[in-house]
Amino acid sequence: MIKLGNNSLIRNKRTNWHWLAGSLVCLLTSVAGAQTLQEPIYKRCAIVDHELILQQRDPDRLRQLTNLNKQVQQALENKKSLRQQADNTIYRIPIVVHVVHSNASGVIGGTNNGNISDAQIASQIQVLNEDYRRQAGTNGYNTSAIGADAGIEFFLATTDPDGQPTTGITRHYYAQKSSFDIETDDVLLSQIAYWPSDRYLNIWVTNLNSNYLGYTQFPTAADTLKGLPPSTNDLTDGSIIDHRTFGRQTGTVTRSLYLLGRTVTHEIGHWLGLIHPWGDGLGCNEDYVADTPLMADGSNAQQSCKQTYSNCDGKGQVRDLMEDYMNYWPDACMNMFTAGQVARMRAVLQLSPRRVKLLKSVSSPLPETEALTVTVYPNPATADPTVDVQLKGFQSFNVSLFDATGRQLRTTTFTDAPSTRTTLSVTGLATGVYIVRVKTDGEMVSKRLLVP
Repeated sequence: MIKLGNNSLIRNKRTNWHWLAGSLVCLLTSVAGAQTLQEPIYKRCAIVDHELILQQRDPDRLRQLTNLNKQVQQALENKKSLRQQADNTIYRIPIVVHVVHSNASGVIGGTNNGNISDAQIASQIQVLNEDYRRQAGTNGYNTSAIGADAGIEFFLATTDPDGQPTTGITRHYYAQKSSFDIETDDVLLSQIAYWPSDRYLNIWVTNLNSNYLGYTQFPTAADTLKGLPPSTNDLTDGSIIDHRTFGRQTGTVTRSLYLLGRTVTHEIGHWLGLIHPWGDGLGCNEDYVADTPLMADGSNAQQSCKQTYSNCDGKGQVRDLMEDYMNYWPDACMNMFTAGQVARMRAVLQLSPRRVKLLKSVSSPLPETEALTVTVYPNPATADPTVDVQLKGFQSFNVSLFDATGRQLRTTTFTDAPSTRTTLSVTGLATGVYIVRVKTDGEMVSKRLLVP
């Protein structure tokens, strides 16, 4: 159910996409008390300006944002009306951290060194898992009645795009710049380092030359219009984070309000489709999550854990969820995703095409190959044989079984799939020689199979 509020004061001032776009960056803090700290005021919402840039690059992006939001709402309403059983799947997201720095010595770690240490990176992955899994005994745990475990985990990638072992960390010395502009350098950063965004969550960690803490590109629905130029948004899909707010109380993480790693927790929430609780614009707008109360403009950074209230419907003060990761309170105040936010993130993983591909890629045990490659085993088939189909990227293909006369006996279709391992049933087949044929739009491979 969508919350309803009084938007009359801001309706004419909103842009068409404010209610859709996720926004950037959250605050972090090292002190759990409500005492105000002498911390500079950092800008929070790079996505507000950057989303306009993305829409200028891709004139169809706004429609795609709108479509995804509609699809998510419809899916959530259908699940509720059909009383579907809870999905307990744990989704695992592979991360590649691209460290882009100007340290000519190549030294890793140390004070003010943008070439941050592996330990600093590991601390951030730990924070993500504590927060998204609501882990007891950690900063990510809460006892709120509306708090929920997102059932989403993160890990540094173990295999690179070529199928080779990796630490999930890449390091890039870039002499031309000592810092980057979060609004205009996203394409440049992707040219320096990029892994396919339909297989990895790219995070660029670097030195930002503004007061922004980070930025994340919001997911979209599929492009259903024909004849449009191919989008470049896949190359910039990911998060850009200042190295001074990446990780928890280690290395270069020295900003007193931003020490607990919640900038990235917040940003990945946007990567998973969450909108700020105030709905962006001037506030009191929809975030399309039923259990987060409408709140006034929350884009002003809070400097303490002092409670605030909003009166969006004119009926009285309602407590703002300062503990929500998608708000702008200091890190020490934050420890919760609501059940509604969790439902939305999980729906986005099922509906945004690039996120769907990523999940398929995680479940595939096989690396991709330049040409279609098919392996069938055991052969002779003393049991139902396994068919390994390796191909380039994501493709649609059929796995079919034919007898010696060319009669098709079985076929299975895979749509927009990565390299895939599947099982072929030979139950009830007579002894003899059969043909296993795998066919994509541009290639076909046949293998003989003996059934003894």
